[in-house]
Amino acid sequence: MNPLITAAELAEELASGTPPVLLDVRYRLGGPPGRPEYEAGHVPGAVYVDMDAELAGPAGPAGRHPLPDLDAFAETMRRAGVSGNRPVVVYDGGLGAPPGRSSGGGWSAARAWWMLRYTGHPSVRVLDGGLAAWTASGGALSTDVPSPEPGDFAAAPGALPLLTADEAAALARRGVLLDARAGERYRGEVEPIDRVAGHIPGALSAPTTENLTADGTFRPSAELADRFSALGATPDSEVGVYCGSGVSAAQEVLALAIAGVPAALYVGSWSEWSADPTRPVATGAQPG
Repeated sequence: MNPLITAAELAEELASGTPPVLLDVRYRLGGPPGRPEYEAGHVPGAVYVDMDAELAGPAGPAGRHPLPDLDAFAETMRRAGVSGNRPVVVYDGGLGAPPGRSSGGGWSAARAWWMLRYTGHPSVRVLDGGLAAWTASGGALSTDVPSPEPGDFAAAPGALPLLTADEAAALARRGVLLDARAGERYRGEVEPIDRVAGHIPGALSAPTTENLTADGTFRPSAELADRFSALGATPDSEVGVYCGSGVSAAQEVLALAIAGVPAALYVGSWSEWSADPTRPVATGAQPG
């Protein structure tokens, strides 16, 4: 199944007799929740889901955005109208969002996609380009907050592969471990958030920005396949991804899926790895 849907395709499906469940997961790293933006205007019928409170657990030793309690996550999805037999579409702000607003690039939308797929939902797609693509295509916005009929979604974790810190370290030695953060953070030149700058030894730099076109949509699958193949990530290789706290890495897992490459997610990512002073750290442009 194509994990993306275009704005035009979404408009057609919303106008049909069997529209998908639509989730608005706009989010800005370090900023306030996206609900005020949602209430100011969203794709008609969309239900707001809070990235920090509902797609992640409390920050702690396991990282800044560890997995949420899966029973609570399933209940959130049911309240949003999610059922196992009904398709879901998720979106965030997109790169065209006004400065200072919700971060785009598919990060939080991909986290919602990954959480639903990981817990067993069979049909989840990301709106390519986010809300910016919807409005650019002429899509209308609504301020009505829907009250959907509760769904029947039940979480069955394990449908997508997951890495622990030790498993990520081992994968960096035997397979391909991609670091989805900006190159300067990978190289250890800056670290605005975490205790230590650098990367997991053996990991390769693969910033999420290189998965997108200038308008914030994902690059074509063939281009993404070429990009990842150059890093050794192919359908026949064992691939994992991490980032700062497991959010932008989900976008990279999504980009790999578009390219036809299955990949595991290290949810704890650098925020968990760097919090443990016993774990090794590499710096510079080479994997180490």
